[in-house]
Amino acid sequence: MKSQTRRGFLKCFGLAGTVLAVGRAGFASEGAINDNGVGLLYDATRCVGCKACVAACKRANDLPPEKGSFDPEGIWDAPADLDGKTRNIVKLYRESESVWSYVKVQCMHCMKPSCVSVCPVSAMQQDADGRVFYDKTRCIGCRMCMVACPFIVPRFQWEKPLPQIVKCDLCKFSEVPRKGKPACAGVCPTEAVQYGRRRQLLAEAKRRTETNPGRYRSYVYGEHEVGGTNVLYLASAAVPFDKLGLPNLPNEAPAAFSEKIQHRIYKGFMAPLALYATLFFVATLNRKKLSKGGEKEEER
Repeated sequence: MKSQTRRGFLKCFGLAGTVLAVGRAGFASEGAINDNGVGLLYDATRCVGCKACVAACKRANDLPPEKGSFDPEGIWDAPADLDGKTRNIVKLYRESESVWSYVKVQCMHCMKPSCVSVCPVSAMQQDADGRVFYDKTRCIGCRMCMVACPFIVPRFQWEKPLPQIVKCDLCKFSEVPRKGKPACAGVCPTEAVQYGRRRQLLAEAKRRTETNPGRYRSYVYGEHEVGGTNVLYLASAAVPFDKLGLPNLPNEAPAAFSEKIQHRIYKGFMAPLALYATLFFVATLNRKKLSKGGEKEEER
């Protein structure tokens, strides 16, 4: 009986080691951040709120329409927020009759993505062009990506028996191979959404803010936040970014900070080995105590 228990413990020991080893593969790369990936430039001053980008995204990525709370008959596709059926949405911020703005919400495609860093099975990945995408064949449903995202973007299909994570992947597997750009950028009638290389988009954003100081805020959101994002924002001079739902975030990426700690802890696999040794020691002591307790019961 004791030998069987020992074998079971050692099996668990080996399984835990395998899980931790796989988990390390989920860390984002320690190399230099690629600042020439592809991304989007969203200009809130050009957006007219038509939501053509929302509809185009759903068509391109085979996502169903949703009825809004104001439309019980379901005549309109009117999602209220990002969810398991919606990767991209346009919202309205309104302070007064004269101060208001639309804002497009989707994955920011962080240059150092926390969702990729925390995923234990590499279901969240980042390609060479900076796109952050999801591999449903690897996902175990832990939803760590949802917890880690500073923009609260990944959503879970709670209503499905076999749920997946839903988020924008810049049409990596749909419109880009067919048409060369994401659906939202291809359909926007006012060019409020532009697709291209991040360096070029950032240069264009700065050109607009410098040549139109009364129209734009002087800052490009996404240039520095959490290490930089591949989706960049321009906003009206009258509307702060936080009013548009874009959070105030530090310049350092949480993923970069946490990985420095984790890579040191896991270097040489010494910390896990020390943990396993401690667990084995505690388990052995407990087994001995249980054994002695049983012998005393028999004596009684």
